[in-house]
Formats: sequence, C-alpha cells, structure tokens
Amino acid sequence: MNAKALLSLTALLSLVGCATTPKPAPETTPPATTETPATPSAAEKTPAAPKEVPAVPLKQPKPLELVVLARPDTPIITFRLVFHTGSIDDPKGKEGLTALTASLMAEGGTRKLTSAQLLEALFPMAAELEASTDKEFTTFSGRVHKDFLPRYLDIFTDVLLAPRLDTSELERLRANAVSDVENGLRSANDEGLGKVALDALIYKDHPYAHYTGGTVQGLKSITLEDVKAHAQRVFTQDRLVVGLAGAVDDALKQSLLSRLGTLPATGAPRVTLPTLPTTAGRAVIIQKQTLSTAVSMGYVNPVRRGDPDFFPLAFALTHLGEHRQSIGLLFNELREKRGLNYGDYAYAEHFIEDPGTTYNRTNIARTQQDLTLWIRPVEPGNAMFATRGAVYFMDQLVKEPIAQERFDLMRGFLQGYSRLWEQTDPRRLGYAIDSLFYGTPDFLEQYRQALTKMTPQSVQEVLRRRLHPTGLNFAFVTQDAEKLADALRTGQPSPITYASDKSEELLALDKVIVPYKLPVSPDAITVIPAQSFMEK
Repeated sequence: MNAKALLSLTALLSLVGCATTPKPAPETTPPATTETPATPSAAEKTPAAPKEVPAVPLKQPKPLELVVLARPDTPIITFRLVFHTGSIDDPKGKEGLTALTASLMAEGGTRKLTSAQLLEALFPMAAELEASTDKEFTTFSGRVHKDFLPRYLDIFTDVLLAPRLDTSELERLRANAVSDVENGLRSANDEGLGKVALDALIYKDHPYAHYTGGTVQGLKSITLEDVKAHAQRVFTQDRLVVGLAGAVDDALKQSLLSRLGTLPATGAPRVTLPTLPTTAGRAVIIQKQTLSTAVSMGYVNPVRRGDPDFFPLAFALTHLGEHRQSIGLLFNELREKRGLNYGDYAYAEHFIEDPGTTYNRTNIARTQQDLTLWIRPVEPGNAMFATRGAVYFMDQLVKEPIAQERFDLMRGFLQGYSRLWEQTDPRRLGYAIDSLFYGTPDFLEQYRQALTKMTPQSVQEVLRRRLHPTGLNFAFVTQDAEKLADALRTGQPSPITYASDKSEELLALDKVIVPYKLPVSPDAITVIPAQSFMEK
C-alpha cells in the first residue's frame, strides 16, 4: 500500500473509531526503562510551568462586523450571529442567566408566535434555529433554503428583536435547565460531570468557574425581569459579529444589518478577566453512585491560537489523540492494547463536541485556555493505572521526540483530517468568525502550512517549554471516593491484571506505569458529594 493510500485509510478509520480498533501503522509505545536517567544539565532541564496566566484580551471586531462566505452553488443560507457574551456575564447568585436568556429567546417564541407556533412555522421549511452559550460567547445560528428566506428572516430576527419572553416559557426552560444539572450531569453523565468539576477546580474564584448552564439555586432565583434586563445588557450591537454563508446576496446583507441595527447600541461594560494563578497538583473527587470512574485532568494554558507555539502543541496533543480518533496514542495504549475503556483523548484548547460530529465546536473562543486529557470511564480498580498511564505518555512527549515514522503519519493524517473540520458552511463560517477574535486569518490553512515545516525536534523543543505534566490537576467521578483519595495520597502502586495474554513488551512497560508518581499533592485532595456540586 502506498503512503497516500495509507493516510486515506487512517483518516477513514479515525472517523469510525467507535466501531473499530485498528492497529496503528508504526509502533508507538515508548521504550520501557527502569534505569534512573542521567541528571540533566541546567540548560537541558525542563522549564517550570508559568506561575500565572494573564488575561490578554481577545481582539474586538467593530459593532455589527459582517463576515460573508458566499457560495452560489448551494441553495442553503447559513446564519451565525455571535455575541461576545457568555456565562462570565452571569451575575453572582444568578448563574446560568446568559444561557437561560438565550434559550428563552430562541425557543420561547416571538411576539407574533408562541413557542409551538414557532416550531410549526420552521418545520415545513426544514429550517434550523438554535442558540448556544459558552464562557465568553453566545451564538444564535440558523439554516434555511433560499426559497423560504423572506418568512424565515422575519422569524430569525424577531427572536432577537421581539422575543415573547413569557413567564410560562421561562418556567418550562428553567425546569429543563435545572434537570440538565440534577438529572443530566449529576446523575447520567459522569464524563461531563468530571469535565465541569475540572473547570471549577482550575478556574477557582474566576468567572469561568461555574457551569455555563448554571447552578440549581442560581437558576431558581432568576426572574422574568432578570431575563429582560440581561438581554438588553448583553445582546447589543457592539458585541455582535454577523455571519452569513451560502446563497447570500446584497439584498440579504442589507436587510439583515438594517434589522439588527435596532438592537441596543451598547449595554453592560465588558467583564475584565483577572490574571489566573496556575496552581498544580490538586484533585477533586465527585462522589456518587456509579459503577465506573471517570477522569479528567488539565491546567490553565497560556498558549492559545495566534501564539507561535500553538500549532506544535496542538499537533502533539492530536498525536496523543482527540475525540474518538483510533489513531491516537492513548486510544491505542489504554483502550486497544489494554482494554481499559472506550477511549482517551487530549486537547490543546477547550473542547466541546459539535453535535453530530467528533470535532470541536466553533465560536467558543476563550481569553484564557486550558489543556486537558480525558479518560472515559474505567473500572474503579483500574482508575489509578489509567491515570498514571495517561500522565506517563504525556510526560514522554516532553522527554523524547516523536519517532519520525509516527511523526510523518500524524502530519499526513492532520493534513487531511483538518479539512473535515471545515467541510460545512456553518463550520467554515464559525472558523472565520473565531479568526476575528484570535487574529488568525485562514487559521486552518495556516495550520496545514505550519505542519509542513515541523520536525520531531522542533515540536519536542516547544513541548519542553510548553507542556507541563507536573502542572496537571485532576477531577474524578467515582463511588468509593475515600478509597481513591487514599490511593492518591499514599501513591501506592496500582497493579493491573488482564483476562488474556499480553506481550512481554507491554508487561515491561506496565512495570514502569504501576508505581509511576502522579503529580498530586496529598493535602490538596477534596471529596464533594455529587448532590452538592453545582448546587449554588
């Protein structure tokens, strides 16, 4: 099989990683060794993690900045209205206000249409209209066939300009939001709960700390007057970027901008984010009734898009493995070879899955980013081994360059896989809008060009400065929290057994991982009952 065919096959297999576990082309296991490494010289020592991450503001587009990706070969029109407001704008004690306000506007009907009538109007057009909120951004998005544009445009703009804001709809959507916390994250989504717990840990006392969807008591305290006032404060012209793609003409651009020009020109002052101390070695254990243990780990990362080191760092984390990528090192080492769980993933920037894909969502730009690893639920008895394994393989990236054969495979994979990130108008438009805030025009093309210039040595040099395994913090979701806390405090070995024979090479590497020292401070471990987490 030639190289081009191999790369095409690899990309295909990565997309169906949930159903298959193909063997990686090159051997990726770092050599096991029990020898004590030579003491490095001062020049060779790995630089310490930064003590703090400053809040370098994102760039600010002009009010109602218009981004257009016209495409005459499609009859579909895509809308993305991206407001620079998110959960950081939630008042204290009313956590979830921004997300609930956006939901009420998008789903609660307009002055002309009830929520039921809104759905009835959209259905025969096969049109989409939704809102999503993150820490700093809220997006109202939609798609429609151009034949239905006049009617759809009235509805889409009325959602923003003339929302119904009805008490009964507020109660319905508030109940849904509370249920998402109580019956969703707390009860049925250990993976998501662990990631929210990690956010709360690494962003403690920071506007990012609380869950974007809100806390139980915060949501219950929100009134209709709160929603009305908040909409006027944050959904304003000076915070809005207008995106259009597909069958766009001048008449549509002019009509949309004219209508949106009736939004309030300005509103509340922007939230000033603080410099964030980068504490390390902390662990939080969420205790709940569950049969498995979910693990998230990470730290606040000063490297974001636009930094010269971002592309090499992103490349290395993709080598560890992104969402459901069967080519990932962690996927192969922890899932395929050892059968520990469903998958293991790593991200150089905050990851929220774009519904219906395995890709990161667009328009969730952040002033202060985080680098994370995510271990999908494992049997509790294997949680310590899986955690040690993930940290071990991360640490090897700092100590040794990626092997050339593996490096070439990953580079070819990303040259193709990155094109899937921009295969639809909504995603292309999302990237174009994100580039305004990060100052990264043609971001994905710049990434592909950067890949051609990287070498194993150049990437490893960046990782030596920018990847910090000792800076990790940990969030676990498990039933026997005290037993796990004791294991973390004592650092006792975590032996593992297998139901089938394993290679001598794998067993030799296990002997290194079993006693591997995790960067956890014994006095920085907290146990929190799930029913009290995200309560207020």
